[in-house]
Amino acid sequence: MKISIFGLGYVGAVSAGCIAQDGHEVIGVDPYQPKIDLINQGQTPVIEKEIGEIMSKAVKDGLLRATADVKDAVMNSEISLICVGTPSNLNGSLDLKYVRNVCEEIGEVLKEKSEFHVVVARSTMLPGTMKNVVIPILESSSGKKAGIDFGVCNNPEFLREGTAVYDYYNPPKTVIGETEARGGELLATLYKDMDAPLIRTDISTAEMVKYTDNVWHALKVGFANEIGNISKAVGVDGHKVMDIFCQDLKLNLSPYYMKPGFAFGGSCLPKDVRALNYKANSMDIDVPIIGSIMPSNQRQIEKGLNLIMAQGSKKVGILGFSFKAGTDDLRESPIVEVIERLLGKGYDVKLYDKNVNIASLVGANKDYILNQIPHISSLMMDSMDEVLEHADTVVIGNGDNEFSDVLDRLRKGQTVVDLVRIVPDQSQEGRYEGICW
Repeated sequence: MKISIFGLGYVGAVSAGCIAQDGHEVIGVDPYQPKIDLINQGQTPVIEKEIGEIMSKAVKDGLLRATADVKDAVMNSEISLICVGTPSNLNGSLDLKYVRNVCEEIGEVLKEKSEFHVVVARSTMLPGTMKNVVIPILESSSGKKAGIDFGVCNNPEFLREGTAVYDYYNPPKTVIGETEARGGELLATLYKDMDAPLIRTDISTAEMVKYTDNVWHALKVGFANEIGNISKAVGVDGHKVMDIFCQDLKLNLSPYYMKPGFAFGGSCLPKDVRALNYKANSMDIDVPIIGSIMPSNQRQIEKGLNLIMAQGSKKVGILGFSFKAGTDDLRESPIVEVIERLLGKGYDVKLYDKNVNIASLVGANKDYILNQIPHISSLMMDSMDEVLEHADTVVIGNGDNEFSDVLDRLRKGQTVVDLVRIVPDQSQEGRYEGICW
């Protein structure tokens, strides 16, 4: 294939070298002449393991050249990769001037090009940037329609400085956000030999994936540092702690717990987060990440409550109110807090959870419901049907499979508020609200 790459900084230079090494013809585009000269002399403009040798051979083999001529690059390629910088402004927003300039330049050439061309953003940009900035500029500059006259994709990179060449050929995943299948299919051929999942999705999801990855990495560093600081203060080696922590691939380093939904609860997580935060504070150790976990959890409870109240009816039915499906434990169940708040605001609430049965509760659970929330028992129904008959707003409080067909059982005028994504299809507008989807 013939590829043009706009922006020959870190990502652009590494991508150019690796794509050329795979046998494609690559034209690198950059306004800075010294950088162009370096590449055309077979030298790398960035310091990165292996890339120097790769670029030297690619130039020698006639597979890589650099230019400042945008028209030359677009006319002589099938795909243009945008790899320009998106630096931060002082307020934290992104400076998109380089993206805007490149899109205008590419669009002007697309105006004259009759062949189908695919424009691919590799630059890191916030969700909505493709839709609100990149595509409108390309369309206005070219006079053509994205998804019809030319393709547009978002293809985030997952390259780490120092191991970028290795990461290019051994990615954790390849993500292609596309406006239409033709452009996505053409771009996917670049990665056909990669031993990694190839995920084709919409452009906004692809934009968000990149930020989710990077912020998660930053959070992991901060979390490990806070654990290390607490460990040192109590005379424990934090590296030993985290080495053991990282051996758990079932829960700790896994997809488990990593789904958007309602707040956490139960007898362990809230208690232990508070205890460790208290211990750190008692030793004057600042742990802003750990300290923000419980407030963040409370915000999700507030969001769920507000979503229920926003439906406009006082008649509410809760399906599932133990803190997790398959248990009868109500201790620190976030949905119990929502129930109590609704009752305090005068809502007519009925509840159903097959696992919460007063007659079978024993020990701590029995004591909790009888002494802490005795009014809950009078609201409990014996069947899901009784709750559905009562409620205008039906709330899914935990992920019990019994509730999976709730949309099929609604009568006219009823709305589902789903706190756990029990329903895979959220297309029923006006009848369904997910808490964060």
